[in-house]
Amino acid sequence: MAKSNAAYVETEAKILTVRFVIALLLIIGGIAWIAFYYVSVRPDPSVFPVPEGKPKAIADLGLWNYVIGFGALLVGLAVAAHPSTPLGRGRGVVVGMLGCFLIGLLWICTFYVFSDDLTPLWVFNDLGQWNLGVGIAFMAVGFTYATRWE
Repeated sequence: MAKSNAAYVETEAKILTVRFVIALLLIIGGIAWIAFYYVSVRPDPSVFPVPEGKPKAIADLGLWNYVIGFGALLVGLAVAAHPSTPLGRGRGVVVGMLGCFLIGLLWICTFYVFSDDLTPLWVFNDLGQWNLGVGIAFMAVGFTYATRWE
């Protein structure tokens, strides 16, 4: 069987696909949820008696707000690992993989370095030992990029 003489022409991939827009919305929404809870809703632990946070629906969730925020952020990163998105093909896979691995490693190292007194670090001071879970979750998302690497 003879090889075809037809030249291989790579079609130009779209940048803005529906999957990529959803991934961006999840990532931005997760970061915004964590920032809004920490800055606006979370009660100040240094004040006694502890004031009630507003809006009450979000304040009642307590630390579950971090699960919602980090969950949306990490799911958005995992969705962005699909080949139809810029982070899911070519060099984007390496950038996403190494970025997630390094963020996870830095998160865990920062937690260990400052574990004696986490009060000056935003978000770290609320999560306590759950900071290890956040760092490991970032590394787990890095493995979703690693499965796409060729």
